[in-house]
Amino acid sequence: MGAIELISVMGHEQVMYCRHKETDLKAIVAIHDTTLGPALGGCRFWNYRDEHEALMDVLRLSRGMTFKAAIAGLHLGGGKAVIIGDPARLKSERFFRAFGRFVNSMSGRYITAEDVNVRVEDMNQVAKETRYVVGISSRPGGSGDPSPVTALGVYHGIKASIAYKDKRTSLNGLTVAVQGCGSVGRNLCKLLYNDGAKLVVSDINRTSTDLVAKEYRAKVVDVNDVHKVEADVYSPCALGAILNERTIPELRAPIVAGAANNQLANETNDGRRLLDRGILYAPDYVINAGGLINVSHELSGYSAELAKNDAKRIYDTMFRVYELAEKAKIPTSEASDELALKRINEVKTIHASKGKEFLNSFDNQDWIKSDIKNRKIA
Repeated sequence: MGAIELISVMGHEQVMYCRHKETDLKAIVAIHDTTLGPALGGCRFWNYRDEHEALMDVLRLSRGMTFKAAIAGLHLGGGKAVIIGDPARLKSERFFRAFGRFVNSMSGRYITAEDVNVRVEDMNQVAKETRYVVGISSRPGGSGDPSPVTALGVYHGIKASIAYKDKRTSLNGLTVAVQGCGSVGRNLCKLLYNDGAKLVVSDINRTSTDLVAKEYRAKVVDVNDVHKVEADVYSPCALGAILNERTIPELRAPIVAGAANNQLANETNDGRRLLDRGILYAPDYVINAGGLINVSHELSGYSAELAKNDAKRIYDTMFRVYELAEKAKIPTSEASDELALKRINEVKTIHASKGKEFLNSFDNQDWIKSDIKNRKIA
């Protein structure tokens, strides 16, 4: 299937290929849907095998951002960027400023932020070329690293899952197997440990697991075995596609609730496999929306307190998903899609009733302009 056919099948509005010869920048920006507002989503830097793998990743991730923003109640659409190459070799100020110019050329239809292998300091360089960037620390109103708020949302999503399945209000004494001890995973481990949970952790980086083991008395297991651990909750917080036809039969936890994106290798079949096994699955884009919620607050005047309070509401959103799934006897992944699509379609109806095209660029969002117009680019 060719690129244009893929874009059509997945419902994307726009895909832009970027190339800057002098810095060897190769990137793809995908805008999935801007019904609710300008597309916001992070920039992932990964050494993809080929262009097709990168395209598939950015299409899936951007679509996920549409649903994430919708179900979180944000006035934002879904987009994503991927940079192809080795971050250890290519990263530089010139490199990210070139990427910033590409983002700027989209006139606010896409707003970028951090993702895998892209840090706050990298986004600070992007911000020298465009104002269409969040998750920065280089100008007033920047919120910096969104990982702590992402972890906070996942923590409350886990508490909601435990409450829904087992009618428990505390994690005290429960075992949580956390796969991935990066920024989000470490912050999540701290929250779980402080709530009395016992931790089992894994990561490809032994230094990360050693740190978590020391600080939070965690047991360390091999990355290939963590999903098989007998636990109350399995929490994938690394890369996606971890839930598939091979791993789902091996799960020994009644709840899967973690921060990783695109956890289901096959959205339809693997969601059904989890349901058939009686495993309660927290759809990834619902439970990990805390980071998006956090950076979205930069667009209207950042308040850490308000961002955290909004991230805590993921608890209530999880209950809405679980209740619909149980009532309709469908996988939770389908229930979350239904809730997200319902909001998007309701707004489309509003646009149609007004008889005019929705202005979805960054510059046409009054609620954003009032704050942004006074900011200075570093």
